[in-house]
Amino acid sequence: MGADERRRAILEVLCQRKKETMKNLANEFHVSLRTICYDIDELARNYPIVTTRGKYKGGVKIADGYRLDRKYMNPKQQHLLKRLSKTLSGEDRNIMESILRDFTLKEISEANPGY
Repeated sequence: MGADERRRAILEVLCQRKKETMKNLANEFHVSLRTICYDIDELARNYPIVTTRGKYKGGVKIADGYRLDRKYMNPKQQHLLKRLSKTLSGEDRNIMESILRDFTLKEISEANPGY
């Protein structure tokens, strides 16, 4: 399994489990802890993934509600549409707000995502 395939599989695992430890991921994918840390760092650049430290509460988490089969806006896109929404009224404003609701991912509470 190459790095790209492994990273896609890690995303799938996180979408199913929502949270996992790096140690468990390293064991599951038969790679070193360092490799998993590098994979997670790479994934966090493009996906709403955060890591938390701690012996019992530490791990890797993906944003609640995130799904691989769905497109989401990045923060710059969200900010632009929110600014534009303020200039709209009536049905146009309702449509813009529905777009924001449907394609904005909820924030991860533990930390700021690299997304």
